[in-house]
Amino acid sequence: MTTKNQISRRNFMKSVAAGAGAASVPAALTGCIGDDDKDDNKKDLTVFVFGHGVASGDPLSDRVIIWTRITPDKNAGTVATAEWRVATDEAMRNVVKSGRVDTDANKDYTIKVDVTGLDANTTYYYQFEGSGNTKSVVGKTKTLPVGDVSAVKMAVCSCANFAFGRFNVYKDMVNANADVVVHLGDYIYEYKSGQYPTEYAEGRQPDPVEEIVKLEDYRARYNQYRRDADLQELHKSTPFICVWDDHELANDTYKDGAENHTEGEEGTFADRRAAAIQAYHEWLPIRTGSDAAKIDRSFDFGNLLSLHMLDTRMVARDKPLSYSDFNLPADAGKLVAELGKTDRTLLGKEQQDRVVKNTFESGAVWQVLGQQVLMGRILIPAELLAALGQLQAELEKPTPNQTLVATLQTQINTSLVQLVGLKTTDPTNARLTTQLPYNLDAWDGYPPAREEILQRMAPSDVGKPDAAGLVGRNKNLVVLAGDTHNAWASNLYPFDADNNVDRRKSVGVEFATASVTSPGFETYAGFGTDPVKKAQFEGAITALVDDLQYINAGDRGYMVVEFGKEEATCEWRFVDTIKEADYNVIGVKKMKVKAGEGNRKLLPA
Repeated sequence: MTTKNQISRRNFMKSVAAGAGAASVPAALTGCIGDDDKDDNKKDLTVFVFGHGVASGDPLSDRVIIWTRITPDKNAGTVATAEWRVATDEAMRNVVKSGRVDTDANKDYTIKVDVTGLDANTTYYYQFEGSGNTKSVVGKTKTLPVGDVSAVKMAVCSCANFAFGRFNVYKDMVNANADVVVHLGDYIYEYKSGQYPTEYAEGRQPDPVEEIVKLEDYRARYNQYRRDADLQELHKSTPFICVWDDHELANDTYKDGAENHTEGEEGTFADRRAAAIQAYHEWLPIRTGSDAAKIDRSFDFGNLLSLHMLDTRMVARDKPLSYSDFNLPADAGKLVAELGKTDRTLLGKEQQDRVVKNTFESGAVWQVLGQQVLMGRILIPAELLAALGQLQAELEKPTPNQTLVATLQTQINTSLVQLVGLKTTDPTNARLTTQLPYNLDAWDGYPPAREEILQRMAPSDVGKPDAAGLVGRNKNLVVLAGDTHNAWASNLYPFDADNNVDRRKSVGVEFATASVTSPGFETYAGFGTDPVKKAQFEGAITALVDDLQYINAGDRGYMVVEFGKEEATCEWRFVDTIKEADYNVIGVKKMKVKAGEGNRKLLPA
């Protein structure tokens, strides 16, 4: 549709730049979008800039999603048309695929094209063009390999709260030269200004300033994130494979509610969920199926690995149990009984059956689960859990009692020292053996669901048969996780026939990434930036949690995970600041796991 434009190019540019706040204004905004102001009345309404860059995602061996967003001169009633091209060279001379696509306000002017008929394991370049010869930047992507594959490199990240600081982690991920970026969720955060964080970083106030609840709110928040130059550069350089966590909707989301949603006051949860899902599919380069709520899917990298992306949040998760519902320690047995109920689900039967089937049928060397929350058992002494719970509750108040905060932090540190001492001198002491899960929002809160997956991955002589008599399929399992804002690495063991942890043979390992910006234990445990106290805290937690082999409790960063036929290596990379544009990579940590029965345990690398 063509009507007369009512906004001048110069005024439009000013409005976009103003809307971007202190976030970097992308270079694409400076491109020509048509004639000067004097010719406004002659301009086609499809004249636009590509102010949110380009992106690609969900690569397969013969196809990939390419994405952009048109920033139209006028929104109301406008249908905008863009041309797209895919080439084998960055200069875009050898074009192999091309086409035209329309978009409008019903899609928030986003464009997604599923480009098919491509060659496997091939680097491609892509670009969009609109009226007046306006062109987007050139993006780079790559299709997945087939057949015999010797190596795959993934960059893994999660938890990017715009208001906490700069996206230096995204900036550094460009340097990883990964085959894909695996984003494990919390791509955006829903909070209002002044809530989380209570004070935003310079120039990074959330937009809109209120909590996002409706479709236009979610769209506006994605709009802000995607104007960030560092995030744009990462999307431009590498294809994404992503899943949502909870903050793409609301904190601690489950299938029919969330901690951060008030039914009625904020509308119905069903409407909010639908809005969040729609905006996610509009703004992320994800392949959208007939049911946009179902995003679990698998990606095969030849015979080397199968990546299975899961949804542990929106579709089927039952409401997590809460420690506040139990009178502990008296109700510890009641809590354990509730945790053991098989009718409480994290993935839902349909998705749970699908992931078990997909891993069973895959002949790849590595079975990789890309998902949100920790699968490793993080069981800690109950006295620590109680103090951490009190501390977190106090810190989340609008005006925390700083005296109480300091008292609780001292209590936690004192307990840690004493408990680590008991680990050596009196390992059967009740203070140590009375343990509960650190986080009921993770797989620890749904142990039967975790157990089914671990049992089916196990060697046939480890674990126990299922109801149909099936034993384990002897798979090399690597679990990727995010959500906690801290880096972790754990060995994964199944239960034996007596429901005790069977540590004869590890089923696999878990690599969990630190956050892009969101704070970790340094805030709650109170050690801040003190490296000595941080190291003491990390050493104590590692000593107390049996299956945990590594934790970084205070740095922002990401993981580079490289898979070969004999072993998989994880390198955690951390940045020294998210407050300044200039940063350094610090504290790199590497661990590995070897393939094959009798291996599958974390080793130094």
